[in-house]
Amino acid sequence: MDFYRTEEGKTLRIGESDDGMLSVEILKDGAWTAAPLGMIGLRLSPETRRLKASEIKTLPN
Repeated sequence: MDFYRTEEGKTLRIGESDDGMLSVEILKDGAWTAAPLGMIGLRLSPETRRLKASEIKTLPN
């Protein structure tokens, strides 16, 4: 899993299955919920940053 924070403050969790399928979830009201697949592209935006391990530890499972 990779975790990102957008310029707008959205926290994304990007996963990849064994067969290469990507999934994206967004942290909303303290819970991870499925997000539109189009949001995967936000991880490539120059304003989006990958979260550090110390930041990831503070996120809910």
